[in-house]
Amino acid sequence: MELFELADRWLHFGAGVLWIGLLYFFNWINSAFAPTMDAETKRKVIPELVPRVLYWFRWGAAVTWITGVVLLFVVYYHGYDGANLFDGQHAAPAFADWGPAFLGIIVGFLVYDVLFKVLAKQHSVGVILWGVLAVAFAWFLNEQQEFSDRATYIHVAALFGTAMAANVWMRIWPAQRRIVTAIKNGDAPDAADAAMAGTRSKHNTYMSISLLLFMVGVGQPAMFTWDVVPTTAGVLVLSFVICKALYAKAKTVPGF
Repeated sequence: MELFELADRWLHFGAGVLWIGLLYFFNWINSAFAPTMDAETKRKVIPELVPRVLYWFRWGAAVTWITGVVLLFVVYYHGYDGANLFDGQHAAPAFADWGPAFLGIIVGFLVYDVLFKVLAKQHSVGVILWGVLAVAFAWFLNEQQEFSDRATYIHVAALFGTAMAANVWMRIWPAQRRIVTAIKNGDAPDAADAAMAGTRSKHNTYMSISLLLFMVGVGQPAMFTWDVVPTTAGVLVLSFVICKALYAKAKTVPGF
């Protein structure tokens, strides 16, 4: 079991590097490069480049999510004393212990998806509400389910990771496939597809910054200096500021 967990962590980490790396390529490199191409260049380059990138992008997302779910079960939901899910010794976790958290992770994408469809014209309000829901999820796990701080942070990361992976497969990939087909045929892509794919990709980029800290931070004592709820809120705000600065920098990087 220890070797299995190690192998799964390795695969989870490797697939995550692939996925998030390509996410940043799309948002901070390709987003600045694509507008510099004329129509004929786009017709030649995009059908050759983008499908290749999207292949590794979507499968990286799928493998990252699947191996992450496996880790949740191996590390937190399966155990003799529940020491990882709770603080200290505890009875072996039952569904009543971890079921609401896992269901919350899955349902989270549906809530997120509906939220940004309903508030499509009030995007900033949607972003704030999604952040509030993530903090509320952390409070519920830590205070009501009595999860350990480490388990709480990992589950908030899983909430974001699930929403991100679902975005890739259910929103970004289908839209990009239609966009690439249109460009290949010499037609103008549907503006709604381009807007939705771009928005969801940006959401994934913003969420990824927090997700990465929640994942790696659980091994650092500094992550446990303050209570979970203010720390979660602070991470989200700081991640937003960092990501916004990186988007601004991406626009100024020149070509040769």
